[in-house]
Amino acid sequence: MAVEKNLGSKIKQIRISKQVSPEQLAERTNLDVKLIKKIEDEKVVPSLAPLIKIARALGVRLGTFLDDSDQLGPAIVRSGGQEKGVRFTSQGSEAREHLNFFSLAFDKAGRHMEPFIVEIEPSEQSDYMLSSHEGEEFIYVLEGQIEINYGKDVYLLNPGDSIYMDSIVSHNVHAANKQPAKILAVVYAPF
Repeated sequence: MAVEKNLGSKIKQIRISKQVSPEQLAERTNLDVKLIKKIEDEKVVPSLAPLIKIARALGVRLGTFLDDSDQLGPAIVRSGGQEKGVRFTSQGSEAREHLNFFSLAFDKAGRHMEPFIVEIEPSEQSDYMLSSHEGEEFIYVLEGQIEINYGKDVYLLNPGDSIYMDSIVSHNVHAANKQPAKILAVVYAPF
């Protein structure tokens, strides 16, 4: 996935263009400066929550890290056309579960929502760390079964089930029963 290789360098490019040092970005995001440098050097693939914090601190949309388009009209992605993807870990850099994100709007500039098809690879262990970020998420299960830890509650969703949740509540989305799953996720993160 080409975007994964460019994610860190794009973050670094935007940070430099905004004249923000790695230390300033760490302070604005509440992230360790070592983590920011590892992300920028492509040594670590961040989870979605830190990426949203970085986007917000730099004053850009989350999609800015994922797209190169200036198209203002509608964005159409034909079946099988989710070419651009990025791989996130579901938690810290040592995570065993991975989420493969395929953008459904990479050609749409100025968007406020981020729609993705997400392939969720199962984890062998169940030490799911909860994370939170500003905004809202809508998830629709396409294949497999997912489990969502949301605050103190746990929800099991099957194909055809959906959930709309506030992202500020600590949460974790992962594959259930150690089987892969696929979801449609729409993330709204204000900046």
